[in-house]
Amino acid sequence: MIIDLTGTTSSEIASALLRARRNAGSPAMGMVGTIVVVVDEASHHDAMKAANEAGREHPSRVLVAILRPGRGAPGLDAEVRVGEGIPGEAVLLRLHGELAKVPESVITPLLLPDSPVIVWWPGGGPKVPADDPLGKLGRRRVTDAAATRRASVDFSARAEGYEPGDTDFAWSRLTPWRALMAAALDQYPTKVSAAEVVSAKGNPSADLMAAWLQCRLGVPVEQKNSRGPGVTAVRMFTPAGPIALTRPDGAVATFSIPGQPDRPVALKRRTTSELLSEELRRLDPDDVYARTLECLVERESMPDDVKKVAAAQRKTAAERASAAAKKATVASTPVQETAAKKSFAKKSAAAGTPRKTTAKTTVAKKTAAAKKSPARKTAAKKGTGKRVAGRS
Repeated sequence: MIIDLTGTTSSEIASALLRARRNAGSPAMGMVGTIVVVVDEASHHDAMKAANEAGREHPSRVLVAILRPGRGAPGLDAEVRVGEGIPGEAVLLRLHGELAKVPESVITPLLLPDSPVIVWWPGGGPKVPADDPLGKLGRRRVTDAAATRRASVDFSARAEGYEPGDTDFAWSRLTPWRALMAAALDQYPTKVSAAEVVSAKGNPSADLMAAWLQCRLGVPVEQKNSRGPGVTAVRMFTPAGPIALTRPDGAVATFSIPGQPDRPVALKRRTTSELLSEELRRLDPDDVYARTLECLVERESMPDDVKKVAAAQRKTAAERASAAAKKATVASTPVQETAAKKSFAKKSAAAGTPRKTTAKTTVAKKTAAAKKSPARKTAAKKGTGKRVAGRS
């Protein structure tokens, strides 16, 4: 059911939601929270679709706010959607004029009571989400650094203005990467001397990944550029060789640990609805993300001389790990083959050749003895003749 409301108010929208729910035969709401989406006109369709797909796992009331500030008269247009494949309720709000500068006055009356509020900015988000008028309403504030229109995201402002509940899709995209790298050190506990992160140029997830590795391991981390898509490789250098997770195609990754065969891992790039569903599963503060933001700021503000020393340490550690891996790969098979060949040669020399020599020597001795004693040979012939005559 779709209800169009032009020049309306928040109370009329709430009444339309109640009527639509009763007409659908479900007076009880059965929703777990409210998702507030702040988006522009061009991308509101994709944002609403992602929110509705996430609502299949977490039925919610989705309020999509399109802000149109200007000199015109303030106004509010709404489109209410209930049913027709929508797991909860969806309301598309267009705020015009001066009303677009105070969107909280329209959104607040439409929030579900006694339930969490998640505010999501698909287009990037403000510098300090907790200071935004709509951000103050949310228990969880979700931004997306990869979607910002600016050249780069000011993570220093995000770190300085961080409040419990802040998060970013650039951080959510790293969840499987972080889980696999942590599991690698559980399977192969060793000392890590350096690390590197390879990604497409200007990827904010790579910045956060490098800061997280440097913060947790306390080692220098280098960032390299690739053709993408997204993060393509993460490597941790150890004395026995690198622990690597490489994903060149954005779908399947290769997990490498020293002394073990390479393993393929399903690591596809997740959709926006999957990222939003992950953020809806846990609404508690993300302390690891907060600490990573601080480490990222420290990493970016590092003096040039310290960066040069760290780069030299990374290069040395990478060279040692590469040399150790080559030695482990090249040295195993040839040594075994050489040892097997030597053992076979020794057995052949000890068993086969002396037996043949002994047999030949015995025959030669018998022949020589027969030649030296013709009397014995004549006696032998006479004895043979007597036996033959007796038989006949």
